[in-house]
Amino acid sequence: MRTIRLGTFSPSVLLDVAAEALAAAGLTVVESPATSSAQQFTDLFTGRLDAAFTNPDNVLAYRLVPDNPLGRTGDVRILGAIDRGLGLGLFTGPAGLRRSLGVDVAGSGFAFIGYELLARTGLLRDVDYQVSPLGSTPRRARALIAGEIDCTVLNAGNDLVAEEQGAVRVASVTEIGPYVGTVLAATADSLARNGDALSTLLDVIAATVETIRSHPAVATAAITQRLGLTGPTAARHLAVLTDPLQGLISGGTLDQDDLRTIVSLRNRHARSTTTLTVADTLASGLLNPG
Repeated sequence: MRTIRLGTFSPSVLLDVAAEALAAAGLTVVESPATSSAQQFTDLFTGRLDAAFTNPDNVLAYRLVPDNPLGRTGDVRILGAIDRGLGLGLFTGPAGLRRSLGVDVAGSGFAFIGYELLARTGLLRDVDYQVSPLGSTPRRARALIAGEIDCTVLNAGNDLVAEEQGAVRVASVTEIGPYVGTVLAATADSLARNGDALSTLLDVIAATVETIRSHPAVATAAITQRLGLTGPTAARHLAVLTDPLQGLISGGTLDQDDLRTIVSLRNRHARSTTTLTVADTLASGLLNPG
């Protein structure tokens, strides 16, 4: 039995549904919750993780942008696209938007979604609100409900848990354009060590996505077990999983329109000396062949 140490930001319903098929394929996936994207990529580069479920902008940043939060780049690649955000949106606490946006880190990933959605309402970073780096999505959801921040970007069931406790969804990532929220990523070193196992993982994920899309009820127990959602709230998340605009991605493909959204968000909102193009990003080897 091979083991893949996989970094995740939220408990994965997809992996729970895939567990039996993974075992039949001789693979065990051990999830390692991330405290932040910077910590997750530190663990990827040092080999403490074999792969990660992460935002594609994080892979772009740690491959191509030297002034990323770690101050280093490496040969990290996207192996496949997993989902389109799973309900990703901007949420305010019960008191509404005042002065602070909670993010993972200020210069990558979901933070850019927050800046963009707020800009579309006329609110500008460091003018109308301040940014509070807090780390992972579950931690930001707790901070929002506790009143430690005024708004944040949530998804993957954390959004529904927050809504049950009074948070308000004010905008969705679907307003921005085609968007991939999660990809499977690994370093070249990990691919050299674990290529066959990672290929098996991708195959099982692809098959499990099709199973969930054609027979959604198979994910009901996993939604309750992994996310603590029940009744109508669990049904809402199940609908998100199979939604073509927000849910799981058939075939695992991240196409040029998806990448264009990611690159455009970074160019608009990153305070970086690096400006990217879709063509240069593709030429860099960001997407692993095959």
